[in-house]
Amino acid sequence: MSNPLQLSMVNFIKDAYIIVEGRQKANQFFIIRQGKVLISKEVEVVAEEGGNILGPGDFFGVVATMSSHSHIETARALTDVTLISVTRENYGTLIERNGPVAMKIIESFSRRMRYLDTALTRITQKAQGTDEDPNHLFEVAEYYAKQSQFNQAFYAYYQYLKFCPNGMHSDTAKMRMGKIKAYSKAVYLDEPTDQFTRTYPKDTMIFAESMSGKELYIIQKGQVKISKIINGNEVLLALLKPGDIFGEMALLDDRPRSASASAFEECTLLAVNKENFARMVSTQPQIISRLTTLLSERIWFIYKQLANTLLSDPVGKLYDGLSIQLEKNRILIKAGESYTFDFGPKELIHMVGLSKAEGDRALMELIKNSKLKAMDGRIVCTDIDEISKQTQYYRKLQKIAQRRNEGKKV
Repeated sequence: MSNPLQLSMVNFIKDAYIIVEGRQKANQFFIIRQGKVLISKEVEVVAEEGGNILGPGDFFGVVATMSSHSHIETARALTDVTLISVTRENYGTLIERNGPVAMKIIESFSRRMRYLDTALTRITQKAQGTDEDPNHLFEVAEYYAKQSQFNQAFYAYYQYLKFCPNGMHSDTAKMRMGKIKAYSKAVYLDEPTDQFTRTYPKDTMIFAESMSGKELYIIQKGQVKISKIINGNEVLLALLKPGDIFGEMALLDDRPRSASASAFEECTLLAVNKENFARMVSTQPQIISRLTTLLSERIWFIYKQLANTLLSDPVGKLYDGLSIQLEKNRILIKAGESYTFDFGPKELIHMVGLSKAEGDRALMELIKNSKLKAMDGRIVCTDIDEISKQTQYYRKLQKIAQRRNEGKKV
């Protein structure tokens, strides 16, 4: 027998602060029953999709509550408001009793993720998003072919020909496929409709950016790499582990994949189509709760990356990028504590959107710090408190520079 759903109503008078950006220990989010709420951020890098004024039926505070990170926004009552309070603990019961509310949150998060991801790509990589255009599949294939990663290249060429059979590069794609076929072990070129548990060998592609998709995936074994090709470079977005869910954006909004997924090591996945997903909302609330948590973590992370774009000093960007990764992985900052990041200098430079030349110069400055070094394709820090101190220093410098610029304008 399921637990009874116990939600409490809370009231705030006009101009009262409900949640405050940066505050820790978020243990509840809110659904507006009556009144209006203004959402604001200390650093507004991009305008919020849908606006900053929320009304009945809208919700806020979900990202911090479900990800267990600090609040990414401030919410203030524009009128007297009545709110429904939902704790992390009773979210699963809310899903069971009110599936439409959970779906509204998940679909909203999916749209928000795509919007923010496009904005981040535009700002950090100085590139317009191409993930909606299936012709981009040819560029993806070409990149992997040049890297002699024939599994990924063959898969992307195949998808290009599938979605653009008469594309301007179709003859070239067919020729390339013929040459590399003997060296490729690409699997599941077409999503099987009757096989929901699938095993992918290491370095094979699960799906490619810009192709359409009708499934999300739950990792049962192994690791999955999420990346995208931007300006001729592969940008690492995430390394996912067992229990993680990915591919939900294409399933929920019926738009092309925004990134590529490949097996970082041999992995076993559970594929979930739209029909099965709708059934899960009511029968497996723990999976929907997990998906909400993962989306919350991704949105929190992308807001931190957007804030990083405002740092003007390239070295400061690198320190802040490392600091974000520590917070993302919930690493407790202690003096003298060492940590090895699961990426190297090249990936860090791409993460913060620096050009190769600018990134290399900043990196040389970074590794002058004796507590940081690159080893075996990984960044190693012998004292993570140093990263925290340096990040605070560069953020302080940025604020001083901003005040000076504001003073000049006045």
